[in-house]
Amino acid sequence: MKKIEAIIRKTKFEDVKDALLEADIEWFSYYDVRGIGKSRQARIYRGVHYDTSSIERILISIVVRDKNAEKTVQAIIKAAQTGEIGDGRIFVIPVQDAIRIRTAERGDIALYNAEQER
Repeated sequence: MKKIEAIIRKTKFEDVKDALLEADIEWFSYYDVRGIGKSRQARIYRGVHYDTSSIERILISIVVRDKNAEKTVQAIIKAAQTGEIGDGRIFVIPVQDAIRIRTAERGDIALYNAEQER
């Protein structure tokens, strides 16, 4: 199993969500996050100085079977990529175990229902 974390632009979230659903990834969590990037620009709006080094993004967190990891990564790249600085990052992390609390099932089966074999 793999945990895939993607930090993407807020404006690309709906595109990424649709791409994941199209790739049969039906369950994931997401969070509003802020981060610091390389860009250090100051902006002035109506005479007020704003520091734009803190960037708003969305963090998507997904745990998938090994066989679904690459198609998940490709779906995120295809939907989130603009070709400009600040498109985000994807991290693929090994997952040792998963446990469904309701039934105490462990491993891959804890991620999906047995009758929905993928």
